[in-house]
Amino acid sequence: MKKNIYSWAVTLSISMLASASLGAHAQSADPIVQTSLGKVEGTTDINKGVKEFKGIMFATANRFSMPIPVTRWIGVKDAKHFGSACPQAARYNLTEQSLNENCLSLNVTTPLHIKAKEKLPVLLWIHGGAFVGGGSNLYRLDKLSNQGHLVVVSINYRVGLFGFMPHPAMDPASNGDLGLEDQRVGMRWVQKNIAAFGGDPNNVTIAGESAGAGSICQHLASPEQVKGLFHKAILMSGACLQELPTLKNALDKSPIWDAVAKDTKDPNRKFSCPVPADSGYTAAASLQCLKNVSVENLLEAQTYEAGNQLLSFVPSTGNTTVPRSFKEAISSGKVVKVPIINGGAQNELRLYVAYDVLGSNGTKTKYPVNPEKVNAHYLPAFYGTDNGRFTLILKRYFKSASKPVHLNGATLGSMLSDYNPNFGINNCLYLKTANAYNGVKGMLPIYEYEFGDPAALVLGVGIAQGENPGFTLGAVHSAILNYFFPNLSNTNVIDAPDLPVASQQLANQMVAYFANFARTGKPFLAGQPAWPKYNGTHAQPSSPSVLFFTPSNIHTYTAYGDNNSSATNGHQCAYWDSVFPE
Repeated sequence: MKKNIYSWAVTLSISMLASASLGAHAQSADPIVQTSLGKVEGTTDINKGVKEFKGIMFATANRFSMPIPVTRWIGVKDAKHFGSACPQAARYNLTEQSLNENCLSLNVTTPLHIKAKEKLPVLLWIHGGAFVGGGSNLYRLDKLSNQGHLVVVSINYRVGLFGFMPHPAMDPASNGDLGLEDQRVGMRWVQKNIAAFGGDPNNVTIAGESAGAGSICQHLASPEQVKGLFHKAILMSGACLQELPTLKNALDKSPIWDAVAKDTKDPNRKFSCPVPADSGYTAAASLQCLKNVSVENLLEAQTYEAGNQLLSFVPSTGNTTVPRSFKEAISSGKVVKVPIINGGAQNELRLYVAYDVLGSNGTKTKYPVNPEKVNAHYLPAFYGTDNGRFTLILKRYFKSASKPVHLNGATLGSMLSDYNPNFGINNCLYLKTANAYNGVKGMLPIYEYEFGDPAALVLGVGIAQGENPGFTLGAVHSAILNYFFPNLSNTNVIDAPDLPVASQQLANQMVAYFANFARTGKPFLAGQPAWPKYNGTHAQPSSPSVLFFTPSNIHTYTAYGDNNSSATNGHQCAYWDSVFPE
């Protein structure tokens, strides 16, 4: 196959044939595509078997305002380099700072071979980053595009206070959800332009991980806003049933914008904007002040106010952008009904325990895993303030609340990954989301998965080079990304090691399953275990139809566990239902 690709590329270069499906310019070795706004010139990578178009601006936006689609241009735009990520602070001693507000760009990767008039399925990737970080410049799209024979698109959107901070003077229609509006402008760009790259605008799958999945949840809950923009969805490590604040509550109860604007307790605060406690305060003056503060100073304030809170900046519900919560959408049937892949990693939150053990969190505070810190820090952060519940949970998982047995970072992280009510990255809530969706009249199939490769790369990838929390990590939050996006390192150099051989084989299988889902709405792979439709429901939550991805042993299993609360198999979801009843 490689020989054929090489010889075809050489023939193309010599003859300088124009590619009708990609609109390639006959006199250029690099591909040129005519979009609805103008021409873009990308690159051809024969070794990876793709053509790549990077850093295409799809919108502009003034600070705290709605995105505006870009206008036509004259000539050929260079599309050979990633655009910068949207403004964000460096996190976890790993990710990179960005101060560039002109950041609303996207990237398109196509297979090298697209037949004339062929329309390929489109996969639109929405990056994660806890709604405060991440960027499309972290992801190689070539594996999905080449192996899956897909047109793959990745987009930037505003994060943190620039994309998800409500303020009383902002437009109430989109207040607190400008990042989601950015994503929707990107989706509309795909509808208008992807055919020029060989993609089918009538077969678009949106996919995302973590905050990317959480974003998709809000699109699914807003059918009147996203009609016709996508036709399937892939949710990785983000539970749609995680409760988010309404816009009213976000503005009324300890509003984050107030803390960002003026906090006298912050020793590094370099600015002060009006807040309601000030004499003569007006909301308009407050917002205008925040518009004039430097990006760097705003990010310093954001980092201080976020501290150890995992979700300080998140989408709001109850406005025009997201008219209702996901739970309300499900109960009313006002939800997008498309085929869905849904799931997450076996030991998601071992990663966040590792960050706290290492002091790689927002406050740079180390929290070792011992009974004192578990009771004072970990349990309140994830389970609330009920000490009686703490006792029940510790006895269940560690035999004793006063002298817990086998308590360490790995076992604590696995417990948190089974279920917790405060952070929508946990396996029971993924299953509850699928169960609830299955109760919607006219719902299309859901395919549930769990990622469980114990050899997944974490050190030097999800955790900074040279740091080690001292306990087993394995299939943690975000570790799945390297199976679809090679060498992802959470930095723009994209230089993580290749996966181990067995893990690479698993990656190839996963790409095939997911690509066939994008193509047909059904994930399948010849010669491999069938991926059945998920049949769990609210009334019958335990289902054996979850596909477990691990090297050399892809299989279905009952991730929920038995319906009896005393059962300890799977993720013990019946037990957690008894501790945190709905």
